[in-house]
Amino acid sequence: MSEQETKSAEALLGEPEPWESWETQLVGWSIGIAIIGLIILGWLINTFILH
Repeated sequence: MSEQETKSAEALLGEPEPWESWETQLVGWSIGIAIIGLIILGWLINTFILH
């Protein structure tokens, strides 16, 4: 990578936003809740529809 590309990448990335850690936690919790929801939905379908 050339020096100009390195400077350009640094300018684009810059400092992280102040809410970045909060946003990362929100995504993690959302994925966790979605997985739990899929497990519960699968159990409900298995219990009430497939039996």
